[in-house]
Amino acid sequence: MLPSTVLWVIFLLPLFSLAFISLVLRPFFNNYPKLSGYTIISCLAVALGLSIWVMTSSDQFPVESTIEWAVVGDFRISLGFVADNLTAIMLIVVTGISLMVQIYSQGYMHGDPGYHRYFAFMSLFTASMLGLVLASNLLLVYVFWEGVGLGSYLLIGFWFHKPSAAAAAKKAFIVTRFGDFGFLIAILILYFTTGTFNIAELNNLAMAGILGGTTLTLAALGIFSGAVGKSAQFPLHTWLPDAMEGPTPVSSLIHAATMVAAGVYLVARTLPMFASSEFAIMFVAVIGGVTAIFAASMGLVMNDIKRVLAYSTISQLGYMMLGLGTVGVAISQGYLTYEEGIGLGIAVGIFHLFTHAFFKCLLFLGAGSVSHASGTFDMRLMGGLRKYMPWTFLVFLAGALSLSGIWPLAGFWSKDMIVLHAWEHTPVLFWLAIITVFMTAFYMFRVIFMTFGGEYRGGEQGHGDHAHGEPHESPLVMVFPMAVLALMAIGCGWAIWGGGAAQFLGEAGYYGLHGAHWHAHGFFDVFTKVGEEPMPLIALAVALAGILLAYTMYSAKWISPERVGKVFAPLYTLFSRKYYLDELYEQVFVVRILQNGIFRLIELFDIYVVDGIVNGVANITVVGSSTLRRLQTGQLQSYGLAIVLGVLIIMVVLFIYR
Repeated sequence: MLPSTVLWVIFLLPLFSLAFISLVLRPFFNNYPKLSGYTIISCLAVALGLSIWVMTSSDQFPVESTIEWAVVGDFRISLGFVADNLTAIMLIVVTGISLMVQIYSQGYMHGDPGYHRYFAFMSLFTASMLGLVLASNLLLVYVFWEGVGLGSYLLIGFWFHKPSAAAAAKKAFIVTRFGDFGFLIAILILYFTTGTFNIAELNNLAMAGILGGTTLTLAALGIFSGAVGKSAQFPLHTWLPDAMEGPTPVSSLIHAATMVAAGVYLVARTLPMFASSEFAIMFVAVIGGVTAIFAASMGLVMNDIKRVLAYSTISQLGYMMLGLGTVGVAISQGYLTYEEGIGLGIAVGIFHLFTHAFFKCLLFLGAGSVSHASGTFDMRLMGGLRKYMPWTFLVFLAGALSLSGIWPLAGFWSKDMIVLHAWEHTPVLFWLAIITVFMTAFYMFRVIFMTFGGEYRGGEQGHGDHAHGEPHESPLVMVFPMAVLALMAIGCGWAIWGGGAAQFLGEAGYYGLHGAHWHAHGFFDVFTKVGEEPMPLIALAVALAGILLAYTMYSAKWISPERVGKVFAPLYTLFSRKYYLDELYEQVFVVRILQNGIFRLIELFDIYVVDGIVNGVANITVVGSSTLRRLQTGQLQSYGLAIVLGVLIIMVVLFIYR
């Protein structure tokens, strides 16, 4: 029997780590920084074990623990945690990835003066993320949603003495606020319409048709605006590449595997509401498809290895939204029933979230490892690191192959599910997705050849997070978690697909969309079923073509990258300048519209209306008091004259009216 208290223990473990590090270790054991790392690693190891227990207890789902937080007459707000199939998968992702990152951080952050502070912030973020995953109602989700944003802000700006890091933290915090504002409005709309914050109840009302129409569409779009901000979807994606100013393990945990996946999780959790509005779910699919190819195009030309991975993350998050959206479109258009489609949609989107978390976390940790050796993130100053860092090269290669969707690694199984379902129901978005497959494989192997191929180009000491002289392999404490993640990047896709976890996620069988029956249980069915459904091999061939092009340009040198850049100079400039969106937002939106427009009007209103009223009242008071003061002369003859004049005036008035 799985007690509901287990859910609270999973959440409270990183919260205990935060309190213990902040209140005990940092004040009294500041000279023993590694104790902070040991504390959070121990708490997360226990949390991971309990999360595995939760997953293995799926026959008891849902498990819920609820408390009444506020009761005023008929007004009640209940808060609580719930465990179901979706929660169980997300718990494994958050605790497992976070544990590997904290072990890696023991080596990466060695010697940093903010060691205790770093692990305290990491504890805060992990607790907020677990609370978000476990929350059973939108109000509690929103509380932890903002907690995750706070943790991200603190960790991006961890090296706050660097102006670029401080600016990136503020940018991330401000940009995501735009999306969060829409999310808050959606929560209020839903509550005042239905009288409940409970997610399961809201989903049931939507499926029953009680919650629908314009109200549901506006609420769904508001929820999605929050997801667009957190998951860095177009047009609120600009904060994520700048967030790479934080320590690399932060990028790995928050901006590859957990926080940015919160938006995808939120859409998956509320998918019945989205699927009940054809416009809202199509909007999700379109934004996902556009974001996927849009971000991939910028990843083609970046020279900072972390920024390539950042744009790759944005692109893959777009893939996840596309996966959720395409199946949701099938439901809204009547091709699938709610019973068939909701579980299927969650399986398609969250399966890729699960596999992506492992190989993208691995790639970011690999980027930190090569920076640890070369002192820079600029790939133009690397090269030849395969000879110096063989283990890092092997695990990074595994992550790149998985991200590119190469059989039989994890990314192949999850990405091709999305491509297949896009082909079934949104053919236009399918072409965006298949082009993105090619671009993804190209830019990832551009990274491989520029970083690990050729000869070492000298690095740039002092410009990375660390500078340690000549290139060398990272210590075991950094290599070990990368190796574990590499094993997951290789095998977790097949383990889930063949082992039934997609069915576990979706509760709807295996991917049952109109003739797409090549998804059987055999490891080689992708080849034996190709006559019935060739799409997986088409996507695989496209990915291999992308790898081949990267090889011809950056390894064999048959094609000159410089010459290609000159031929496509306008596109190269457009991609490298990030479509000029930063300039658009900062120079047009912030400066002209906000500062010189809205804020200037507010300033003038404050000066001439608010201050004018206050100053006018004061001036009237001063003038009036001055006039009245003159009437109080203290001379009896003046008072007598005033009385006589007053009597005369009264007599004249009475005479006139009479």
